[in-house]
Parts: sequence; structure tokens; C-alpha cells
Amino acid sequence: MFYSQPGLRPRTWEASSPEHKKWVEVFKACDEDNKGYLSREDFKVAVVMLFGYKPSKIEADSVMSSVDPNTSGIRLKEFLDIVRKKKEAQLYRSEVRHIFTAFDRHYRGYLTLEDFKKAFKQVAPKLSERIILEVFREVDQDSDGHVSFKDFEYAMNSGQKFWPRGAWDLSSLTRMEPAPPALATLNRWTAREALVAGKKLVI
Repeated sequence: MFYSQPGLRPRTWEASSPEHKKWVEVFKACDEDNKGYLSREDFKVAVVMLFGYKPSKIEADSVMSSVDPNTSGIRLKEFLDIVRKKKEAQLYRSEVRHIFTAFDRHYRGYLTLEDFKKAFKQVAPKLSERIILEVFREVDQDSDGHVSFKDFEYAMNSGQKFWPRGAWDLSSLTRMEPAPPALATLNRWTAREALVAGKKLVI
């Protein structure tokens, strides 16, 4: 019933022209000596300027280990790609939070089985309570009867590992605005459909 395929993220996000210009300006501002690249410390400053937090040692190590070993730091092209991916992740998490809030009608900060039943009843009325219960138990990782945002986010990122085939009724999906891009894939549950469905819950 449940799938082990990795979660599916929304399609690639592209920066607007003003945003892209801002990223270039931040790169230049942090490259004070006009080296043509950002050092580890330069990168940390750039992240603070763009995202408002100082990257951890683990994040900085990960970024620096991924750059071209033939260069002394992060070139502009690499920097723009890193920033775009960070922005994508930030927006995706915001959308997941949006869906979680749509499920959490009582603003308690966690979801109960009853919350799941009400949400699925609205967007997938043909889904049996047995399947909803199985989904809830899968998502409720510590089996305390409450699904925290962390649990929910993990399930969304894991995609079909948690969500069963048929979890979303086909006719319900085709009535959604905006409509999913490919009707051929509507017989599967994916994180993308979940995002669309979550938007429907708060309309």
C-alpha cells in the first residue's frame, strides 16, 4: 500500500530579475578584494545578508566541499546556484507549513487523527477510514497520537513512503485550482499533489 519512492519537490523555482540582481550585488559586496570568489567567511556574511542567519560549521563545510577544487572559493555562478537552492528549500518548507496549518484547524501546533479525517474527508471523500488511520499511524512517528510539524514535514519530504495510492480522489484533484500539470500522474500520491490539496483546504 505504501511506497518507498523518495519525496517529490515542487518544480525548480527561478529568481526574478530584481532578486537575481540583489544576489549578484551581495556577492560583489562580500568579495571586498575583488578576488572573483568568496572565501568561507565571505560566504557566511553573504548568507547573513540574504537569509538573516549565520550558517553552521556543518553547512559551511558542506558548501565549501562542493565547490570546484581548482578554485580558491565560491565563484559567482556557484554562489547563485547555492542561493537558488536555499531559496527553493525555504519556499518549500513554507508551503509545507501552509498545509500543516490547513490541517490544524484548532491551531494547537499538532495534528490528531480527527484532524486527518476531516482534512481527507474534504479533499478525498472516498478514502476509507482504515487507510486514513494507517496513514496517520505512519506519520505519527513516536505513536503519541499527535503529529507534530516535524513529523508532518518528514512525511511530506518522504513522499510516497507515507501516502497510499488512491489517497487523493481523481475528480477532486481535477477540480483544484491550479490544476495539477499532468493528469496521467494523478493516480499516485506525491508531495506536489499534497501541496495543491493543502491550498484547497484553506480556500
